[in-house]
Amino acid sequence: MINLNKNEDKVPDEFKKIAKDFSEKGFITTSSENLINWARTGSLHWMTFGLACCAIEMMATGAAHYDLARYGMEVFRASPRQADLMIVAGRVSQKMAPILRQIYDQMMEPKWVISMGVCASSGGMFNNYAIVQGVDQVVPVDVYAPGCPPGPETLMHAILTLHEKIQSGELTRRREENSGGAAIELSESPREIINHVELESR
Repeated sequence: MINLNKNEDKVPDEFKKIAKDFSEKGFITTSSENLINWARTGSLHWMTFGLACCAIEMMATGAAHYDLARYGMEVFRASPRQADLMIVAGRVSQKMAPILRQIYDQMMEPKWVISMGVCASSGGMFNNYAIVQGVDQVVPVDVYAPGCPPGPETLMHAILTLHEKIQSGELTRRREENSGGAAIELSESPREIINHVELESR
């Protein structure tokens, strides 16, 4: 028998129900969708896509001190075909934007994006022609991690937030409603979408 009396206030209601069902019946029933979403949260494979100083914090998060292995995602993937999570760590230049989109398109479905740091999220202090003012103009972003640069704790919080969204099925439903992505329609190639600014001769 599972004892729920000790620290009962700290146990989520969902876990209480699971423990009760298992104690009374000896087995647990669930839907295949819930089981698949639960499995996805524990096996995210992230891309090595560091662009600036935020990448140092991302690497620190993957190191031994923070132990991301407990979330089932300790290995960086060097190939987009083996990854389903892109963490955009740092500012995105106009030249890098088409490459970022190409790598995103090569990732397997379903795929997720975390925008790490204020430069990736909104351009940050680089409010000029060379930097994309928000990576959500290039790829659909699921979770934003604020900071300049955000520490490993902030990135881990963003990862756990993404876990909750994946497990609830919210992101998958949103993608189905918008026919893939977060309602971003690409009628042209990414290279044609990025507006290049020509410098006037002085």
